[in-house]
Amino acid sequence: MSRLLATVAALAVIASSFAVNTNVALGHERRAVGPYTFVVGWTNEPAYLNAANGLSLDVTDTTTTKAVKGLATTLHADVIVGGGAKKLSLDLSTDEENPGHYEGSFIPTKTGDYIFHIFGDAGSTKVDERFESGPNTFDGVVSTDQLQFPDKVPASSDLAARLDSVQTLVIAAIVLAGVALLVSLGGLVMRRR
Repeated sequence: MSRLLATVAALAVIASSFAVNTNVALGHERRAVGPYTFVVGWTNEPAYLNAANGLSLDVTDTTTTKAVKGLATTLHADVIVGGGAKKLSLDLSTDEENPGHYEGSFIPTKTGDYIFHIFGDAGSTKVDERFESGPNTFDGVVSTDQLQFPDKVPASSDLAARLDSVQTLVIAAIVLAGVALLVSLGGLVMRRR
């Protein structure tokens, strides 16, 4: 019986070590970068369309697991979307209450996958890493459509289309009013002759 308990305990330890070390469980991607461990994901998860969010980066020494401070000035980060079509440089800020934690804020305005490109120096280590959202890392940006209640807010593209059609109607009305004014003035001139 004790051999069975020992085997079950060993299997439980092995299974729990996988749970602790997987990226999926945390919703962030964990990666060794030289002597450091980088953990990258969203500041707020899930990441919703048009809601304030940003890059969440934790850096620890892989050997000691101690937080690595002072990297906000030596590391840089970009957020990339659309396969590199659009890129934004992020200002990394530190959290005094959570050493080794860095954030770069922005508002994601497109659903889908995003890439965080982190580069620069961490101590004497050159860093040039791309962390991409996906099934085994962290989730992409999702729409808020399913959360809206009781009324759905129209999407920005729908509002833009409506404004375009209203603008067209206003221009047509102005042109029509101008033609009507010219016809009226022409009628007045013809009567006076």
